[in-house]
Amino acid sequence: MGMSVTISVATEQDAEQIFRLQYLCFQSEAALYGNYRIDPLVQSLDSVRQEVTADCVYVARLGEEVVGSVRGRVTEDGSASIGKLCVHPRLQGHGIGARLLRAAESALAEERGAKVFRLHTGHRSEGNLRLYRRVGYQAVGTSQGNDGVPMIVLEKPAEAYVATA
Repeated sequence: MGMSVTISVATEQDAEQIFRLQYLCFQSEAALYGNYRIDPLVQSLDSVRQEVTADCVYVARLGEEVVGSVRGRVTEDGSASIGKLCVHPRLQGHGIGARLLRAAESALAEERGAKVFRLHTGHRSEGNLRLYRRVGYQAVGTSQGNDGVPMIVLEKPAEAYVATA
């Protein structure tokens, strides 16, 4: 490939690329559930822009191209909600998703005081579940997305990051 993938904080200028990438990446999830109205596919560009401005958002870049993204925010109870992790289909399986997760976790714990990381993924999303388990997440319950998709709730303590801060 020649170039290496870099991880950095997203800027407002990245919002459109994140929006397009998210739409591409979540097509396979939609197909898995037969539901093309899942949240990442119906989110507006303006909403993505707002998240980039307000939340903890990281991108993976290959040159100037955004090839991965993740978002997180600390909620009132001190937990960090992490979501919309996506990596371009041609680059999946190379550790980019795990690197994005680590960057977001580190920032959410060290800069925003998160005590626990929480994320949701569809119950049929075996690839996602494998990744999350591999990086230390454990299933703690289930929920239903706004789009009707049954979700598995996974958590991971933030103490590893706090100890090294």
